[in-house]
This record gives sequence, C-alpha cells and structure tokens, in this order.
Amino acid sequence: MKSPDEVLREGELEKRSDSLFQLWKKKRGVLTSDRLSLFPASPRARPKELRFHSILKVDCVERTGKYVYFTIVTTDHKEIDFRCAGESCWNAAIALALIDFQNRRALQDFRSRQERNAPAALAAPAEAAVAAAPAEFSEPTRPSPQPKPRTP
Repeated sequence: MKSPDEVLREGELEKRSDSLFQLWKKKRGVLTSDRLSLFPASPRARPKELRFHSILKVDCVERTGKYVYFTIVTTDHKEIDFRCAGESCWNAAIALALIDFQNRRALQDFRSRQERNAPAALAAPAEAAVAAAPAEFSEPTRPSPQPKPRTP
C-alpha cells in the first residue's frame, strides 16, 4: 500500500485561470495517492491542493497536436481545466490515482460497516444454537388436542 506522501508523479502542467481572460498558468504538479498539489511559479506562494475526497472524476479529455486537455470535476460540481504536454499523460495518472483512492475508500467503508454489524452477527449464531438444541435438552412438548369428529 502506498503512503499518502509517496510521490506518484511530478512535473509541469497548466491550469486555466478563473479570471476574465482565462489564461493558462504553468504549475508544477505533484501527484500522491490522496491529492494533486499545484505549485505556482513564484516560490513564496502556497501550493493549492486538490484532495481526492473532493474530486468526482477526470473528464473531457481531448488531444490536440501539442496538448492534452482535461477537466477535473469536484464534488461541488466545480470544473477545473488543465492541459499538459501530449506525451506526459497527466490525465491518465490522475485518473488512475483517483480510482485507486476511491477503491481504498470503498473497502474502508465496507470493513467499517462489517465491524459495526459484527456484534449482531455474533449473537445470531448463539440464538440459532439454542433453537437447534437436541430434544433431550429442551422442555418436553405436550401433544396438541385433536379435534373431535363431527357427527351429522
């Protein structure tokens, strides 16, 4: 299992700004097993982090001669546009890391549901054992009264 801090991919990609002119800004991307960190060109600026728990999917992949364009859709349905050099395959790396994260999260959810339901599951076999006890250990049963035949 990969640690959350292990770097899966690092390199350059571009993010389209939210400003009026929607310029492409170069970022240094660092992909780990639980987030995509985007470092701006200026060294003093803080990186922006897109944590996978807030990402729905990687969408709208389009390839042109030089670039691959893709969109990351967040859980609040915000769309963030990126582009990268065609041979860099950032979109595929992010999509695979996101799927791996979602699978790990689904397994954790499943295991925690099993653990919550475990006490009830352990009690059920004990009750079944009592019901299946041999007749010699249970109380004797009385025969039920037979209905009397009707006479015309």
